[in-house]
Parts: sequence; C-alpha cells; structure tokens
Amino acid sequence: MSRSYSRKDIELLWGLAAARCSYPNCRIECVVPGNDLDKTAMIGKIAHIVAHSENGPRGDPSYPNESINSYDNLILLCSNHHDMVDAQFNTFTVHDLRQWKTDHETWVRTKLTNEMPFVGFAELEIVSKAILSRPSEPSVAFRLTDPKQKMIRNHLTDKILHYVQIGSSKAKEVEMFVQNMSMLDPKFPERLIAGFAAKYSDLREEGLDGDALFETLHGFSSGGSHEFLKQAAGLAILIYLFEKCEVFEP
Repeated sequence: MSRSYSRKDIELLWGLAAARCSYPNCRIECVVPGNDLDKTAMIGKIAHIVAHSENGPRGDPSYPNESINSYDNLILLCSNHHDMVDAQFNTFTVHDLRQWKTDHETWVRTKLTNEMPFVGFAELEIVSKAILSRPSEPSVAFRLTDPKQKMIRNHLTDKILHYVQIGSSKAKEVEMFVQNMSMLDPKFPERLIAGFAAKYSDLREEGLDGDALFETLHGFSSGGSHEFLKQAAGLAILIYLFEKCEVFEP
C-alpha cells in the first residue's frame, strides 16, 4: 500500500495540531516561514500510529487497510520525535501515540480559548487582509442563518462545534470592528463576505468537505499564521461570517 494521503486528511491533521509536533511538551512548529532566499519549508513528519505495513513499527495485521492512511491513524511529529517513536516502537505504543494526539489537540483548543479574550481590532485588521485579498465581486449581503443547519449541511462534527463556541464569544467585538471599518470603507462588509465566499467556493470545487474544509478556511482567515493570537482572530472572523452570512453553504 502506498503512503498517499488525501488532502482532507492532511488538512485535518495539520490544522487540528496547529502545525505543531504532538509529542508531549514538544509543540515545536513544523513550518518554517519563507524569506527572500528560500520558500516556506514543511519540517514536520506524518507518522502512522498503527504501522503502514504489518512488519513496521506498531504493526497490526488486523487493522483495516482502508484506514491506514486516514486522519484517525496519523499523528504530526517533528523529525526528531518521528524517528524516535519508530526506532523505539516497543517503548512508544499505539495507545501512547493516540493519547498524545488527543492531548495535543485539546491543548490547541485550550490555547485558542485562552487567546480569544486578547483579540482586538489590531489583530482583526491583520487577519482580515487575507480575506480581502481575494479577487471577488462585493455583491453578498449580511444575512442571519441557522449555524446548526450549516453544520449539518457541511458535515461538521463536534470538534468544530467547540471552535464555533470559542469564536462566538468574540461576536460583538467582530461586529463592532466590521461597523467601524465600514465607516472608512462602505464596501468593507461586502468585500469581506465576498472574499470568504470565493475561497469557500474554490475549496468546495477542489473536493474539500466537513472538518477539513473548516480547518482550511480557518487557516485562510488567519492569514496562514501559526501564532495563536492571530489564529484566534481568524477564528473569530470565520465564526462571525459562519453565523451571520450565507457564505458557508454546499
């Protein structure tokens, strides 16, 4: 079996791990930003929790082949810890790796929750530029919709519900930010929605759906930043648009 991963599984893995190593207390960023000399480098490694092959580290012949390369059987690690867990597979078990992954994703959600109160107009302005950079026509109006129905239609799970709850806590501040920006630029609300809608449409056409779609949009609304404060700001805008606008429809 080849070591090929679907885009959906990769987006989920990297997004829910916040692009950081999942080994306990490591949490090193697995992306090195680009500069004038070199492009962005991905230094993280995708490790199989149950081995890719029966004879590999943590191999299990009873594990379903169709699940080997899926998100549920993958964990994001830095190079050092990836090599370490595969070299010492008797020490680091399937149970250990699954627990690390769960604990790390819980830590990411906690970090976003803790950073959300510190999101201000400055952070919202920074991350909104990524959405406004989309070439699109500002022709969409704000309209209140039912977030629960959006979650069902977009196949979002309870993991995303927690992000919706985190982002909703900043709804009033985001609304004030949008209103203030519209005083300087009357088309700002429409351009914000249109930029988001255009990205959403592109991702749907590329076949993304469910939690992977949400995580990709979160990265987009955060301007690709791996700083938790900017990720929190991006999440606040994403959830505001998710709740207020007809732009998250399949």
